[in-house]
Amino acid sequence: MKLQIVAKNNVEISETIRAYVEKKVGKLGRYLSTIDEGKVEISREGAKLPEQRFTIQVTLDSKGVLIRAQEKSKDMRTAIDRVADALSKRIERYKGKLYDKKSRGVSFARQGAPIEEEDIEAPKRVVKTKHFLVKPMPVDEAINQMELLGHSFFLFLDADTERLNLLYRRDDGNYGLIEPEQG
Repeated sequence: MKLQIVAKNNVEISETIRAYVEKKVGKLGRYLSTIDEGKVEISREGAKLPEQRFTIQVTLDSKGVLIRAQEKSKDMRTAIDRVADALSKRIERYKGKLYDKKSRGVSFARQGAPIEEEDIEAPKRVVKTKHFLVKPMPVDEAINQMELLGHSFFLFLDADTERLNLLYRRDDGNYGLIEPEQG
């Protein structure tokens, strides 16, 4: 697996931490062999709580399927451990869905283990569908609309590009914009 490690917000990554990240995140490739690359972002936040000082965000690419997790902790190693555990669970869930679709079997983590009744999770499904008119608007108007609606995301037709875009509120209070591209 090709792994890119990026430092943000004046974080210096020592060789020891780099090796630790490669060991913990690289190990995830054993669970899902189709993961060909990953990106690890390590940043230091100016958080009031020391438990949220370091943020580790990992995005893995498995043949176009993105698996992402983010964890915060007072030290880098703990955050790396937590994000590796979270990714492991997401990979298990993803593989379980693939495995169940193919053969109606049991996911790889449950092989040989007795299945408890509380372990059985109801499949997620679409329970509501909304239809709405999408009108062309600039990004700043879309932000205003989203805030007026009180939503954390807003789908709109960009007036400049005439393409659908998704606007969302980030954890830091700013906004993100997703501009889809066909590949």
